[in-house]
Amino acid sequence: MNTPQDWDPRAPEVLADPIAAYDRMRRRCPVAHSDYLHHSVFRHADVMRILLDHETFSSQASRHVSVPNSMDPPEHTAYRRLIEPYFAPERMAAFEPACRRLCAELVAALPRNERVEIMFGLAHPFALRMQCAFLGWPDSLHEPLRQWIHKKNVATLSGDAHAIAAVATEFDETIRALLKVRRDAGDQAPDDATTRLLRETVNGRPLAEDEIVSILRNWTVGELGTMASSVGIIAHYLASHPDLQDRLRSQPELVRPANDEILRIHAPLIANRRATTCPVRLGGTQIPAGERVTLIWASANRDEAVFGDPDEFRLDRDPSLNLLYGAGIHACPGAPLARLEIEAMIQALLAGTRALEPVAEQPPMPAIYPASGYRQAMLQLRHD
Repeated sequence: MNTPQDWDPRAPEVLADPIAAYDRMRRRCPVAHSDYLHHSVFRHADVMRILLDHETFSSQASRHVSVPNSMDPPEHTAYRRLIEPYFAPERMAAFEPACRRLCAELVAALPRNERVEIMFGLAHPFALRMQCAFLGWPDSLHEPLRQWIHKKNVATLSGDAHAIAAVATEFDETIRALLKVRRDAGDQAPDDATTRLLRETVNGRPLAEDEIVSILRNWTVGELGTMASSVGIIAHYLASHPDLQDRLRSQPELVRPANDEILRIHAPLIANRRATTCPVRLGGTQIPAGERVTLIWASANRDEAVFGDPDEFRLDRDPSLNLLYGAGIHACPGAPLARLEIEAMIQALLAGTRALEPVAEQPPMPAIYPASGYRQAMLQLRHD
């Protein structure tokens, strides 16, 4: 017998204003069933419980192995130990000059004193160029990767398993070609993150190619969509809050915590998932073993029980409560890189303009799930 649906995540009114829809669900039905997302979890406390109890809520919630995202301890532990050094402070310090140079170039290329569609004019090029720079990939991949992210989002929204598999295969073939180039180059291969993965070992053996492809797929999926969304969200928020914009121009050291707070208010990543390993009661709802559970970050980070008025911008909040980069053993290992890149981009944008202003007659168009933020967002740039 089919379980009754508590909501429809793909309903037009939800897709038109996802954040408001999640706010309503958090208050009305904090653990809600749907055929598309199964059991969606909206409250901060329930999401934290899931994140910290990996024995009851397994990360093995997909038909496909994802390294290390879909792994549980002890398997997850070895791969996580391998990945974390790629985002260590010394690696971030080495990458920072190139990161800031790219941001300055992108801002300098924007038209002066004109309206700019910020997503395709800045946010997407930023995410693509940064990802390729960090991984050592050629600029020729910018457009194929942009198209791939679009196709992935369309396939995910459709729920078509065949389409999702085809998009994944297309990406994997691109990565395998990059790996072949490096293997063929031998000692002459560039010393970048992609080449270093070819030399890694786990549990006393070399990483298999499928594992390397999975790691690079996870880094790319996690970077391109959410990084572009983050820049669009923050730029539009600052344009709509000129006092904060002016404060950050005069105090650029506040940009990083301000970014985290703005992205708490408007999440760049909507959801993640787990699977129950045993029957469990969550938020007043009994969930059987083997059920998929969807963690709605975009709701949990706005929970009034934790944050009061979820739309109030505050720099004095406890950063450990912000689930922007998750929590527990699966907290995003790439958070140091993401924070560096977004900080560099927003600081460059503020330094390179006198003012950012919204365009009232062209309000932003929300992104379509599973993306967040905006499909399009028009801003007026002031330089003089």
